[in-house]
Amino acid sequence: MCAIFSNQHEYSQLKPLTDERALSTLAFAGKYRLMDFPLSSIVNSGITQLYTLISQEKVRSYLDHWGGGKEWGMDTIGSYQYLDFYQNLMARRSRGEEYFDDLIIFLKTCNVPYTVFIGNKMAANFDLKAVLHFHQSNGNHITPVFKRVNRCDIAADDRTFVLSDNNVVAASHEAIELNGEGPFNLSANVYVMDTDWLINELDKAQKSGVSYDISERLSVLAVREKANAYEYTGYLRSIHDISSYYEANMDMLKKDKRDSLLYGNQKIITRIRNEVGTYYDKDSEVKNTLIATGGKIKGGLHNCVVSRRVVVGKEAEVESSILMAGDHIKSGAKVEYAILDKNVVVEKGVTIKGKPESPVVIKKGTVVDKDFILD
Repeated sequence: MCAIFSNQHEYSQLKPLTDERALSTLAFAGKYRLMDFPLSSIVNSGITQLYTLISQEKVRSYLDHWGGGKEWGMDTIGSYQYLDFYQNLMARRSRGEEYFDDLIIFLKTCNVPYTVFIGNKMAANFDLKAVLHFHQSNGNHITPVFKRVNRCDIAADDRTFVLSDNNVVAASHEAIELNGEGPFNLSANVYVMDTDWLINELDKAQKSGVSYDISERLSVLAVREKANAYEYTGYLRSIHDISSYYEANMDMLKKDKRDSLLYGNQKIITRIRNEVGTYYDKDSEVKNTLIATGGKIKGGLHNCVVSRRVVVGKEAEVESSILMAGDHIKSGAKVEYAILDKNVVVEKGVTIKGKPESPVVIKKGTVVDKDFILD
């Protein structure tokens, strides 16, 4: 297989966390980024040929994490990477040009029988080899992946499938059209396809001027082809707003969900940081908390997800919160139900307190010197 990695999804409901970074590069479970999950699924299936679509507005955050792709084995002999921008597709389409030509050239250059398309917003660990075997056994041109979830776990622009016998895709709907609480068949935005068929469909699509949204087009094609859908049963979260992001991180404090996502048969790969381990003072108290490297903990951490190089001062108390890289919680400060972006400083004795259903979000680089308590 070769792979198309789409970084299309961006949500205003994730601001201010995504003011300066793409959704794909949001920190997750301490040391990971969201893009690590689709990229690891790709690499774990043996794929070394990757076409990536990103927004040029936030390319820096993506490239800062990806680098040359060394950790994912994409810098080796025989690997092939191609980077394109959604803005290029939009501009070509508006000028009446054939906007999928670069993607088609990539697929022809790879010269492999199968292609996988995968999106950027799902925290999940897909076994793409298993999906490929399912695809081959059913003889379809396209195989979508889905998971059964409740309504509260679906974003308004997510797509769901109506399935008939043998999980044949009978219809596809945007989630905004749904009624009831479910469960619903959520599209995981993962498709395995015959490459020659995909090339032909992309060429027909651009000649007829349909949307440049590849994911939307593939959902339509899955219905037209009456494709058999593959059911994914592992951990999955659709990250689309502050609440879903917070809850997904808190899920990693539960052993069954953490093991399902992070410690299954397929390793989650992230960028390596050569740092010392986190230091724990003799008076520190840490319970049920994920902590990355390079930190200094002298106070209390309970039910937290903590990134790299975080400092928690003496008699400080942090509970049910997400701390990103470089945060400094000074002595006597209290933080509860909060998401602190990178390099936030909470001054001595200051209290930050949100609610489980609406955590406080503190912008990157903020110095908090006054209490911030949600009513």
